[in-house]
Formats: sequence, C-alpha cells, structure tokens
Amino acid sequence: MSTTPVSTDDHHEPGHYEIRIMGHLDDRWADWFEGMTITLETNGETRLTGPVADQSALHGLLRKVRDLGVQLISVNLIEPRQTDDHS
Repeated sequence: MSTTPVSTDDHHEPGHYEIRIMGHLDDRWADWFEGMTITLETNGETRLTGPVADQSALHGLLRKVRDLGVQLISVNLIEPRQTDDHS
C-alpha cells in the first residue's frame, strides 16, 4: 500500500472561506460567527466570508450553522483577494 505525503506548507496560515447558507441572517450574528463578514444575497442566501484560523475553527463555524437549523449550501476555500469580488 502506497501513501501520498501530505503537504504541511501554510498549515499555520489562516484560510479565507466563503460559507453560503439558505436564508438571510442579520449583522447581529457577526460576533457569533467570529467576525465573519455577513453578506445578504438577492437570491435569499447569506454569504459568510473571512479568515478561519484552522480546520478546528472551520468545523466550529459549521457546527454553528447546524445549530441554527439553516440549510448549508456550500463551503469554499477562497483567496484573500477574492473576498471583495462578490458584491
């Protein structure tokens, strides 16, 4: 059985993520979502964007989405410069 080595490059750098959920959340949820930027889309979705320290923090954010009882649409790792491109 062969194994593919896992790269450890940039594992200490926070990733920038975009999390899309069904429905609109208002700005009061920003603190609960650890300072993620909340953008309400015209199609009825909410987009949460921002830096996430590590995989554990990402799973914590996803647990919060689950606990709200809203539908998770997508989770994407994005480049920092892309966070402002979705207006």
